[in-house]
Amino acid sequence: MDGPVVVKIGGSLTDCAGGLVEEILASGLQALVVPGGGGFADGVRDLDPPPTAAHWMAVCAMEAYGWYLSSFGLPATVELAAPEGPAVLLPYVPLREADPLPHSWDVTSDTIAAWVAARLDAPLILVKSVDMLTREGKGVPDAREPFPFKEVDPCLMDYIFHHKITACVVNGRVSGRISALLAGEEVPCTRIHTRP
Repeated sequence: MDGPVVVKIGGSLTDCAGGLVEEILASGLQALVVPGGGGFADGVRDLDPPPTAAHWMAVCAMEAYGWYLSSFGLPATVELAAPEGPAVLLPYVPLREADPLPHSWDVTSDTIAAWVAARLDAPLILVKSVDMLTREGKGVPDAREPFPFKEVDPCLMDYIFHHKITACVVNGRVSGRISALLAGEEVPCTRIHTRP
């Protein structure tokens, strides 16, 4: 893989976050990691604040998870730029400065990661707890239209196709799969094709 890549690590992967960070660090790539919200964001949902407060509280939840990822040796940054090597983005400052997305639970860390990828003109890897996106109960290895898949937030696919972002969804619970994907190997995943 040449050039920078944006890697979003889902909040559902907290229990295996250390191993994922090891794989990303070992790649040596210009990987800017965007943290999910996970249990931190669930706490915001439980409080049920109004939309704007909920949005910024959820971004703070991502930031908390980002600091957790940094505890495994991933350097933390607030710079919305391709890092020299793997780093984790603390998203609150760049998002407050740009405020680019609707304040709604339809926009989660998935679409925020896509926004980062669009800003960097970089491919996006969404690391989830599933092998691939599904449609009517069946895995979809190649997505070529903005179908609203349940495994990602409701705004993501439209955003990815509108901005023509190259993306894929991969299972972070399978040891070595991220390493293989970053090395350019074929792995089970959903590849999202937005360009002819």
